[in-house]
Amino acid sequence: MQVCRAEYRAIGRFVEQLRPTRQCMKTLQTQFPHLPPSTLLSIFSQEYQKRMKRSMGRHHAPDVVKAYYQRYRSEAKTRPTAPLLLELANQVDLSPALLARLIVECFLEEREASVPASRHILNNMLREPYSIPDLLLAKHVEQCTVNDCCYGPLVDCIKHAIGLEHEDLLRDKLRERSLSFLDENQLRVKGYDKTPDIILEVPIAVDGHIVHWIESKASFGDDHSHRTYLNEQFWSYCNRFGPGLVIYWYGFVSELDCQRDRGILLRDGFPSDIVTLCQGPARS
Repeated sequence: MQVCRAEYRAIGRFVEQLRPTRQCMKTLQTQFPHLPPSTLLSIFSQEYQKRMKRSMGRHHAPDVVKAYYQRYRSEAKTRPTAPLLLELANQVDLSPALLARLIVECFLEEREASVPASRHILNNMLREPYSIPDLLLAKHVEQCTVNDCCYGPLVDCIKHAIGLEHEDLLRDKLRERSLSFLDENQLRVKGYDKTPDIILEVPIAVDGHIVHWIESKASFGDDHSHRTYLNEQFWSYCNRFGPGLVIYWYGFVSELDCQRDRGILLRDGFPSDIVTLCQGPARS
C-alpha cells in the first residue's frame, strides 16, 4: 500500500484529534476505508509517538507530575471504580501507558522515600501490574496497559512479535524461490556487527535494479522514519554490501521511493518480478 505525501499529511492532521484507544481505530477506518487497518494503525502509532515526544517535557515537569499523582490519589478515594488514569490521560493528552509509568514512579517514591525507585522494579510493575502493592492502583495501571495501542509493555511485545513474524515471512518467500541467503543471525556468527536482515549470496534483480540485501520493516514508511533509517542503517548497508531492497510491509509514502539510482529500492511486499542473475526469472 503506497500513500502519496499529500494524503499522508491529511491522515496526520486527522489523527491529531485522536487518542490511542480501540475506538480511535474504528474512527480511522471509517474516515479512510480504502486503507488497510494495519496500515492505519502503523501510521497512527508513528504520528502519535511524534506527538508524545513533542509534549514530553511538559508532562515530565516535576510540578506537573506531582499534580497528576495528587489528582489520582484524591479521586481514587471518591471514585475508586472509575477508570481514573484513562480519564486523566485523555484530558491531558498523554499516552495512558506513559501516564501509568509516571504515577507508579510517584507511588514508589512516596512509599520508599529514602530509596529512589529502580528502573528494574518500575518496569516489572508495569509488565505485571498486580505486583504493585496497591490493588486499586494495579487495576488502573492494567487498564492503561490494555487500552493503549501505542505504548506500554503489551504493545512492545506485540511489535516485537510482528517484527519477527515478518522476518520469518521474508525468509519463507526467499526459500520458496530457492534463493540462497544469509540472515541476521548467521551474519552475527560470522562477525558482522551491523547488518540488514538478509544478505543474498547471489544477487537478484528487481524492477531492473540489482539487489544484494533486503531489510524488513513491519511498519509504514513515512518521511521521518525513512530518513532516520537512511542515516542510521540503509546508507551504511549500501556502502558495505551494495544496493538493496527495503520492504515496508504496511506501506510507505510513495514519493520516498526516489533513491533507486543510489542503491535503495522500496517495496510494500515481497516482489514478484524477481530475476536471478544466473537463472532468469524466478518462479512466483
